Amino acid sequence: MKKTGVLVVNLGTPNSYNKKDVGIYLREFLMDGRVIDIDHWKRWMLVNLIIVPFRAPKVAHEYQKLWLKDGSPLMVYGVQLVEKLNRKFNNSVVVELAMRYQNPSIQSGLEKLRKANVEEIIIFPLFPQYASATTGSVAEKVMEIVSKWNVIPNIQFINSYHDDQRYIGNFADKVKADIKKHTPDHILFSYHGIPERHLDNMNENGLELCARCQGTTCKQGNRKRYCYRSACFETTRLIAEKLRLPQETYTTAFQSRLGKDPWIQPYTDATIEKLAQTGTKKLLVVSPSFVADCLETTLEIGEQYRDLFKDKGGSEFHFTESLNADDAWVQTVYDILEKKITCSEGPTNKGIVHNIADFDPITSAN
Repeated sequence: MKKTGVLVVNLGTPNSYNKKDVGIYLREFLMDGRVIDIDHWKRWMLVNLIIVPFRAPKVAHEYQKLWLKDGSPLMVYGVQLVEKLNRKFNNSVVVELAMRYQNPSIQSGLEKLRKANVEEIIIFPLFPQYASATTGSVAEKVMEIVSKWNVIPNIQFINSYHDDQRYIGNFADKVKADIKKHTPDHILFSYHGIPERHLDNMNENGLELCARCQGTTCKQGNRKRYCYRSACFETTRLIAEKLRLPQETYTTAFQSRLGKDPWIQPYTDATIEKLAQTGTKKLLVVSPSFVADCLETTLEIGEQYRDLFKDKGGSEFHFTESLNADDAWVQTVYDILEKKITCSEGPTNKGIVHNIADFDPITSAN
C-alpha cells in the first residue's frame, strides 16, 4: 500500500487578536483574487486603503472576545481534528493541518508531507460546499506550490461533500438535539454568502443567471455540484429530509456579505427580521457551511443575529454549535479519507473525490 499524506485545510485565522496580526491576516485573505475578483490594483487600494484600516480594529476586538486559551477556535478545533485523525490512522497515514491564509500555511503542510516521503497527497478542505473563493483557492495554491517540485506525487482533491450522508447525519444529529431541547417555531439554515457574480462566472452556456436559481432548478448539468448556491439548498434539503421537517418550518439564507455588490439571496439578516415580524417567537439557526465554530457562528449568528431577532419581536434565539472536533465528525472525515485511500489505485472515484488530473480547469478558474 502506498504511503499517503493528508492535508486538512481551513480558511485561516490571525496569529493573535492583536490589531497588527489581524490586519496582516485580512490583507492576505482579501488580496486573493478569488475572494475579491477585481483588477489587482483596484483590489490593492480597496483592501489596503479602505477595508483593513477601518475594519482591523473592530475585527481584532471580535477575535479577542472569541479567543480561547489555546488560540482561535478555528485553530484549536483544527488541531484537535488532526490529532484525532492521526490516532485513528495509527501512523498508517500522515495527517497535517494547514490554513489557506496565515499559519500553519499550505506551503509548510505540504513540505512536512514531502519530507515524510509520501507517494500520494489527499487535500481535504473543510468546506463542504464547493466555491471558487474557498476550495478553488485552496486547489490553486496547492497546484502553485507542487508545480515547483521536481517530484510531484499523486495529488487528490476532496472538493465537495455537501451531500455526503455522514456529514448530513452529523449536522442532523446536532439539530435534532437542539429541537428537542429548545422546541423552536422555525429553523434557519444560514450559509456563508458569496457575490452573485461568482456564480454567474460559472455560467458559460447562456443559461439563466445562477444567482437567481432556487437550488432545486439548477441547469448546470454535471457542474451542478460546483454551484455553491445549489449545493447549499441541497444540504438543507437533505438535513430536513433526515429530520422529517415540514417544508414550512425551515428556511435557507446567506450571511456575512461584504461591500455593496449584490450577494446571493435571501440574506440571513433580512430573513431573521421577516421571521420575527411575522410571528416566529422561537428561532433555531444552524450553519452547515461552517464545520468549525468561528466569528461567523459564535459572534455573527450567536450575538448579532440574536440581538436582531429579539429587537424585531422574537423571544428565544438559539444556534446549533458546529461539528468542531466531535468524535462523530472525526469518524466521518476518517471514513471519507479511508474510502479514497482504499480506492486510490483503482478508477477515479466519480463522487466527492477527484484526481488532480480530473480537476476541471474551467471550474477552477471561475
